[in-house]
Amino acid sequence: MTNKKYVYLFSEVNEAEEHVGGSWEDVRGLLGGKGANLADMTRLGVPVPPGLTVSTEACNAYLEAGEHFPEGMWEQVLGSIKEVEKAMSKQIGDLQKPLLVSCRSGAKFSMPGMMDTVLNIGMNDAVAEEMIKRTGPRFVYDIYRRLIQMFGSVVMEVPDEVFEAVIEAQRKVAGVKSDAEMSADDWKLVTEQFKQIYKTYTKEDFPQDPYEQMKRATEAVFKSWNSKRAFAYRNAANIPHNLGTAVNIQTMVYGNISPDAGTGVAMSRNASTGEKELEGDFLMNAQGEDVVAGIRITQPISDLKKELPEVYTQFEEIAQKLEKHYRNMQDMEFTIDRGKLWLLQTRDGKRTAQAEVRIAVDQVEEGLITKEEAVRRVKPAQVDFFLHPQLDGEAVKEATKIATGLNVSPGAAVGMVAFDADTAEKWAKEEGKQVIMVRPETKPDDVHGMLAAQGILTSKGGRTSHAALVARQFGKPAVVGVSELELDLVGRRMIVGEELEIHEGDWLSLDGTQGIVYLGKLPTVVPDIKNPHLIKLLGWADEIRKLGVWANADYPRDAERAREYGAQGIGLCRTEHMFFEAERMPIVQKMIMAKHSVDRKDALDQLLPLQRGDFEGLFRAMDGLPVIIRLIDPPLHEFLPSFEELVQDLADLKVRTQHYHTLSEIDAALSEIRIKQDYLERVEALREMNPMLGTRGVRL
Repeated sequence: MTNKKYVYLFSEVNEAEEHVGGSWEDVRGLLGGKGANLADMTRLGVPVPPGLTVSTEACNAYLEAGEHFPEGMWEQVLGSIKEVEKAMSKQIGDLQKPLLVSCRSGAKFSMPGMMDTVLNIGMNDAVAEEMIKRTGPRFVYDIYRRLIQMFGSVVMEVPDEVFEAVIEAQRKVAGVKSDAEMSADDWKLVTEQFKQIYKTYTKEDFPQDPYEQMKRATEAVFKSWNSKRAFAYRNAANIPHNLGTAVNIQTMVYGNISPDAGTGVAMSRNASTGEKELEGDFLMNAQGEDVVAGIRITQPISDLKKELPEVYTQFEEIAQKLEKHYRNMQDMEFTIDRGKLWLLQTRDGKRTAQAEVRIAVDQVEEGLITKEEAVRRVKPAQVDFFLHPQLDGEAVKEATKIATGLNVSPGAAVGMVAFDADTAEKWAKEEGKQVIMVRPETKPDDVHGMLAAQGILTSKGGRTSHAALVARQFGKPAVVGVSELELDLVGRRMIVGEELEIHEGDWLSLDGTQGIVYLGKLPTVVPDIKNPHLIKLLGWADEIRKLGVWANADYPRDAERAREYGAQGIGLCRTEHMFFEAERMPIVQKMIMAKHSVDRKDALDQLLPLQRGDFEGLFRAMDGLPVIIRLIDPPLHEFLPSFEELVQDLADLKVRTQHYHTLSEIDAALSEIRIKQDYLERVEALREMNPMLGTRGVRL
């Protein structure tokens, strides 16, 4: 018999570490991600349902030997099962105290195509008959039918839809909507039908020997390593094919076995705010899936203190222990089986930007992580969250999402739809309305509307489009390139998808951070740049950084904000942006259109005090810090109406002129035609295919 160790109890993690030379990454390679995690929790003294892991080395040996277990492996499994039986004071196949186990795959990296879980291995007709006397029939038939269904579909490849169709039919017969409402008799009937389905598809009776069930499930995990889906995924994700998968065989615990049983999911800190308090949900006398399925109303984790105070206190202590060990907020799954707490899984918890910042700062102050780790942990996009209003998270859950596009400028904007810049400006400035400006795409002569609007939405354009660049420059939330939008500017409406019609004046809510458009008026959350945890974190970033940070600023207000946020200079002031504001654009256009130097000088004389005032404001705000100024840079035609728009306007004017009857109407139309014609000639002269070689503003 071989001396090679293929099987490790969860309590034998030190041996596994020794075997691979001490590296935790290599332990994950040997025991798989899930097995290593369960073993690590066991070593910490956390109550994990006892179990064992068959290593990835056993999987590779099995596949190399033409799908035969390596010598001694199964004997090691049986030996380790004896230790699990001792720990639980139960035995596989025993009628009075039966041990039921689950069988799961566990590669180093989780991947689709690997074998799914098989629960309740060890259940058979004889065990079921005896167990009914102690727990009642409903619980027993429910877990027995799950075993037949999972074993049948996962191990023997019986189509799962066949089993699901039986449950669906029985629900209709019983007149209930969910599995939770099914009675003991319902599940008994389903179990008998499942046995028949199993026999029809496999040409054998459902195996009654618990060890046969376990052996076949283990083999199925090993074989799934080379399944078509798993193989294709590894190729796509550049995961080596020689890693193999581990198998975890673990004691089953049940949250629905008695009134003092339950199941839940909880975080070691508040995932929304980052406060150091347990947050989560649980259900008494329920299974894990009931918590997330929404069939029953869950209770907040704080209620567990009233239901089972000792269990709650123990869970609090475990949460702190796990957080201290992993040095991060933990997301934990737990089950209470007849008053005893068991941890099934822990992992780093997902959280909001506010929570990420607060947790990072708090954990530095608690001595869990360093300042450098805290700064690295918080992503730039999460800091950005504090600089812009955001849609209220609770309201978003209930909101109607109508379209998605490119998230080119972060923050939230809520307003009434306006389909042109003049309407947007009029509504915002004269009537005090909140406006979302909606256009196919924007141009420089739309800037006054963009500045007046809360946010910008376009059906065309990309991340470097005019709308995107201007929105980012002025801090306006924007979603662009929303192809689902069909704009009818004549009818002052837009159509989304097949049926939804939105008219000018209807409310929309934009999430520029995510690139999502919602129907209606959603509440927003005001940004909190003065958040004390953020200020502290950014202070640490200043202590650590080697690189100076300068800002882009085109107006005094930008420079003031940059100083407030800690910028050490202005790295780029784009002078042409100073001319994009509504009252300045006509003067710039007059300068470009001037046919005589006198007219051009007159326009420049009007611009000079405006620009001089901007520069004075910039320098005053920066108070001696460096400011880099770029001369007028964009192609000049960007300051003028678009070529296509002018051609269309001229054609319309000429057609309309033919229908005028009075001399005054005709004179006014001809005067407008001459102006448009001049614009068209100038735009045509300035149009360019390659802006790098064209009439750049700097060449004035």
